[in-house]
Amino acid sequence: MLFDTHVHLNATQYDEDLQEVISRAQNEGVTNMVVVGFDRPTILKAMELADNYEFIYACIGWHPVDAIDMTEKDLEWIEELTAHPKVVAIGEMGLDYHWDKSPKEIQQEVFRKQIRLAKKVKLPIVIHNREATADIMAILKEEGAEEVGGIMHCFSGSPVIAKECVKMNFYISLGGPVTFKNAKRPKEVAAEIPLDSLLIETDCPYLAPHPYRGKRNEPSYIKLVAEEIAEIKGLTFEEVASVTTRNAKKLFAIK
Repeated sequence: MLFDTHVHLNATQYDEDLQEVISRAQNEGVTNMVVVGFDRPTILKAMELADNYEFIYACIGWHPVDAIDMTEKDLEWIEELTAHPKVVAIGEMGLDYHWDKSPKEIQQEVFRKQIRLAKKVKLPIVIHNREATADIMAILKEEGAEEVGGIMHCFSGSPVIAKECVKMNFYISLGGPVTFKNAKRPKEVAAEIPLDSLLIETDCPYLAPHPYRGKRNEPSYIKLVAEEIAEIKGLTFEEVASVTTRNAKKLFAIK
């Protein structure tokens, strides 16, 4: 059984064939998925999917690229939705210094507010980090994010940073890039971080693994991520699938 901890089945890329995509995932042994909503439209769709499918859960928050658009009402709405039993995390939140839509100061303020909300409602957080590692780590420490822990989503940093995150009560989540032939860092992280601290994800429809790189990603491809990690670690596919699923269920408090 496989647990895809980060999917965007609420994306428009699946408007034509969502049920077929979900069926393919189930046929490949995907037993659970977390759909991530990061603004009002995608949060609504994530909640709808969680309501309609027993094995789908929701993670809801506000993306750093769109931080400038978030209002206090949005934050209050997210807090209200966390009462739903299938909302298992807050996010994806964090910092993205690649795009310049939202000024850094606003991104940091929205990030801090969401960490505080997660601590209030006692849910783990899912971190989006693009070209902002130093500030992400500083804010997590300053806000005491270790209290709720969470996921370093689609981790692309060094093993040193990964180990620091694990000490702060965060799981390291690896996706399609670990399968890329030239992806040195994700492979090093897969090798050095204990399996008990790893999760797997597709981040679909983005970052499809080899040999689908550049095409639309989907949850059925999570198997390729697990197989690559197993090969890197010298473990069986079954071991990686079992332990990463157990890790996800523990973090998300899914029985």
